[in-house]
Amino acid sequence: MAEHPAYPVGLRLSGRRVVVLGAGQVAQRRLPALIAAGADIVLVSPEATPSVEAMADTGELIWHRRRYADGDLADAWYALIATSDPDANAAASAEAERHRVWCVRSDDADLATAWTPATGTSEGVTVAVLTTDARGRDPRHTAAIRDAVVEGLRDGTLVAPHHRTRAPGVALVGGGPGDPDLITVRGRRLLAEADVVIADRLGPRDLLAELPPHVEVIDAAKIPYGRYMAQEAINNALIEHAKQGKSVVRLKGGDPFVFGRGMEEVQALAEAGIPCTVVPGISSSISVPGAAGIPVTHRGVAHEFTVVSGHVAPDDARSLVDWPSLAKLTGTLVILMGVDKIGKIAETLVAHGKSPKTPVALVQEGTTAAQRRVDATLATVAETVRTEDVKPPAVIVIGAVVTEGPDRAV
Repeated sequence: MAEHPAYPVGLRLSGRRVVVLGAGQVAQRRLPALIAAGADIVLVSPEATPSVEAMADTGELIWHRRRYADGDLADAWYALIATSDPDANAAASAEAERHRVWCVRSDDADLATAWTPATGTSEGVTVAVLTTDARGRDPRHTAAIRDAVVEGLRDGTLVAPHHRTRAPGVALVGGGPGDPDLITVRGRRLLAEADVVIADRLGPRDLLAELPPHVEVIDAAKIPYGRYMAQEAINNALIEHAKQGKSVVRLKGGDPFVFGRGMEEVQALAEAGIPCTVVPGISSSISVPGAAGIPVTHRGVAHEFTVVSGHVAPDDARSLVDWPSLAKLTGTLVILMGVDKIGKIAETLVAHGKSPKTPVALVQEGTTAAQRRVDATLATVAETVRTEDVKPPAVIVIGAVVTEGPDRAV
């Protein structure tokens, strides 16, 4: 008889009896999905892995601690047979056939009446992959196809044309430190679904070139400000486009809430009654030092790190930073937006007890192709910035961790 392909179908198991025979690694992998589907699960097995036992202890399933017995599949809608006893598997499979219960067998797929596809989910979409040729079944190949499709959905590279997958509103997306590969999967997917993108100068600019032609890209630095301050103009642009029924992404560098004024935008949108999704991003405060080979903490060297904005000098009345206290800390100090103020910052730290010999590293354009690292000390950093022509954006790292990389000495 010719081999026929399996007929794919989605089972709605909520409130329906599902019987699982065996509580080893196979059951451990399959049970979470059955629990998520809302099935009434009866587990039959004399023993169980610790993870499966925990599911029973928390009431997610009913566990009968014994071997399979004829009649266990009565009134079941679906069965998973995964014991280590071939005779029990065969008997249970025969019972399933008699009761017309769809049955998956982990030991012999050819004798099963149902197969478990390789599945994955992304934003409410379930991807299920089955091979069509029983002779060529390869779980690794099936899983690889599943992974490729799910990854495409998650990162936005696979999107159905002319199909909106997101409701109108604003997504505040942290784009990471600059390397386009360091944006989160969710952030990249939301970019692919956007109608309008309002981008910061320090966001991952390479991603903008990948957007479809219909997407309107607005450079936040070039929004006409008129009588408004810059941030007010950006807030108004977000509100205006969202009220037109568009999906708007506010693409920011790093993380929206790390010196990114993201909360101001969230508050403005809330006052306007516009829904906002916040997508965290990888902050340059930890990623840029890491890309330059600098650990912000290191055993026996630094047990804490402090991230500080250096956009105003220590002697500026607007400064909210307690620089004298920072000078007394023994851990790592990471300064963002402080290139043009580093001279004053270094002077202040030294004046309040920091050693002039404390190592300093400046990492310019971190994680991008233009990345470069310049080393100095607190005593020499101001002059080094001038002679090496260090320009923003640059992350400044101060502390003993600067010299922890291979062949690093100041």
